[in-house]
Amino acid sequence: MLIGVPKEIKNNENRVAMTPASVLSYVQSGHKVLVETNAGIGSAFHDEDYVAAGATIVGTAAEAWAADMVVKVKEPIASEYGYFREGLLLFTYLHLANEPELAKRLRITK
Repeated sequence: MLIGVPKEIKNNENRVAMTPASVLSYVQSGHKVLVETNAGIGSAFHDEDYVAAGATIVGTAAEAWAADMVVKVKEPIASEYGYFREGLLLFTYLHLANEPELAKRLRITK
């Protein structure tokens, strides 16, 4: 499976959804992991750490979101809704009671 890790862009969110150690585990299990450049900086992980773990660094969020499964810390924000597509697996925390538009977008995208 192709797994994407975009950089978190929600205000004041500096964490990253996958550490280099978790990337290594997925790569060793036969998956390919795409990490957006500088996605781990806020958590003190550098692109080189991800490359050493077997990830491919990609230059844009669009490239990370093109994966089969996208892993995030926080729910997508409005500027990311355009990346939703049928068949996308989104692995993240959601608080949909406060985000009715996000709930709608997820529902219509399947």
